[in-house]
Amino acid sequence: MGSLVFDVAHLLAGGLVLLSLVMLYQDRLPALIRMFALQAVVLTLSVSWQAYAQGAPHLYVTAAIALAFKAIIIPIALQRIVVRLGLHREVETALSIGPTMVAGIALVALSMVVMLRVTAEADPLAREDLAFALSVVLLGLLMMVTRRNAVSQVVGFMSLENGLILAAAGAKGMPLVVEISVAFSVLVAFIVIGIFLFRIRERFDTVDSAALDRFREGQR
Repeated sequence: MGSLVFDVAHLLAGGLVLLSLVMLYQDRLPALIRMFALQAVVLTLSVSWQAYAQGAPHLYVTAAIALAFKAIIIPIALQRIVVRLGLHREVETALSIGPTMVAGIALVALSMVVMLRVTAEADPLAREDLAFALSVVLLGLLMMVTRRNAVSQVVGFMSLENGLILAAAGAKGMPLVVEISVAFSVLVAFIVIGIFLFRIRERFDTVDSAALDRFREGQR
């Protein structure tokens, strides 16, 4: 039974890393948003399994929040923003897909090497999950850096936050009040980002961050 607990926990956490890499590979916004929703579903399963393995019922609340906000509400809202703003369906990148994937794989390897060494004395169940969580965080950061479209950068930020949730759940969870406050903070941040995107579209007729950089340089 103990082996099954470890295997399923690591399978689900590894699935989050795999989906982060798949998200890096996507070159169309609708597919990227769908992959993010799927990642949120896997996160829900992972946190639920941690709740079972640790005997921590409050983590089921975390899983429910992730399912409601990350897998349903936010992806639907992002799809509507893409349609409402009439955005290009292609994901605009600052770096081509090939080098981005190589960088992503290198970050995963680095996360494994660093985290497994640092947490050598930690609980075995938490060690690997923390390494997977760091991989998801770094891949989210990589997506934010290599994508020019503001919507894809938002997805990268949300994916990064998925990694933080995985880390918190694997490290014996967080107090329930913290989980709820984090969920509402993410929702408020998403609303602000949505308003920000609409304002950028109205002002510059684009949400390409490269265009904003060119505008800023022209003002100097």
